[in-house]
Parts: sequence; C-alpha cells; structure tokens
Amino acid sequence: MDSGITVTGTGQAQAPADLLRLHLSVGHSAADVSDAVDAVAAQTDAATAALTAQGVATADIRTSSVNVFPEYGDGMQVSRYRASHSLVVSTADLTGFGRLLKAVVAAIGNDLSLEQLHFDIADKTALIEQARHEAFADARERARHLAELADRQLGGIESVQETRHSGGFEPMMFAAKDMAAGAPSLAVAPGQQTIESSVTVRWSWA
Repeated sequence: MDSGITVTGTGQAQAPADLLRLHLSVGHSAADVSDAVDAVAAQTDAATAALTAQGVATADIRTSSVNVFPEYGDGMQVSRYRASHSLVVSTADLTGFGRLLKAVVAAIGNDLSLEQLHFDIADKTALIEQARHEAFADARERARHLAELADRQLGGIESVQETRHSGGFEPMMFAAKDMAAGAPSLAVAPGQQTIESSVTVRWSWA
C-alpha cells in the first residue's frame, strides 16, 4: 500500500580548525619480551617529558593503544619481540607540528613513528546543529517537490533518522630520521573542517 514518502536530505557546516592532533607511536624490538616492554616504557616517559617541556599539558597526551607481539624470522621461528605504545597528542598551537616532532625525535630517536596528523575542532556542537538544520531543510524541500510531481500532499512526519560524519583527512607518514630533518620546515595547513549530516525523513500522505 502506498502510504507515504521517504526522503534523505544532506547538509554540511564548516569552520576553521582550532586543534592539531598528532598520532605518535613509540616502538622497540628486543630478543626478550620484557626488554622490549621496558624500553618502550622508558621511551614513552622520555617522549612525554619532551612534549610537556614544549608546553603540552599532560591531560592532552593520551594512550590510544598498547601492543606486544612476536616477530618471526626464517622457518617462522620467533626471532624478536616488538612492543609499541601509541599516543594521541592534542595542541591548540596549529603551527607547532615541527617543533613538537623535533623535540620528541631528539628525545627518543628512531623508536618514534608519526602515524597520523590531522586538524580538528574542539567543540563541534554549533556545527552539528547547523549541518542537521541544513539536512532537514533539504529533506523537506525534496519531499515537497516529489509530492508536487506525484500530485500528492504531504501529511505528518512518521520517522526521522540521522547519519553524521566529519570530513576526512589525509594521514601523513614519516620515518624518524626524516622527521628530525624535515618536520620543522614542512608547512601544514589547518584549512576548513567540515561536518556533514544526512537526515532520512518519512512523511505520510495527507
């Protein structure tokens, strides 16, 4: 039975980034698993100290993952053990990328990897509401036009479902030796951050 119409509307909102997030990994391999873990623990402490010395608050440094796994050599025999500790570092200093990286590389050297760098917005509340408003208005206009084409009248709303996501970012990968030499001179642009919302609305026919 033809009981109504379901339409999906989309909307987005943009604002300048106000946060820089660095996804760092401290990793070390050793013949003994306890040596690998101990080395990563010490290097993580050194990396954290280097970051706080550059003005990053300890509350803005958090663990995202910890891993310990065997590495295999010839004949699939365990040759070494690899331990790693991944950190997410947040800073409002959008130009501090090179300075922070150089400080951590100086502290722990080749045990450091930069997994990702991206910009973000600390408080997305207003952007989410704006994107949602745009999406709902788009859905309503689409439904109105389709109803007009079908020579029908829209009735009441029966259901609303929202899907939302942030605009993507390109990860940046560096080896420690490259970071030490090149990071301070590498320009990174915060740009505009985008929040997108999709709203699926079902109307009954009047």
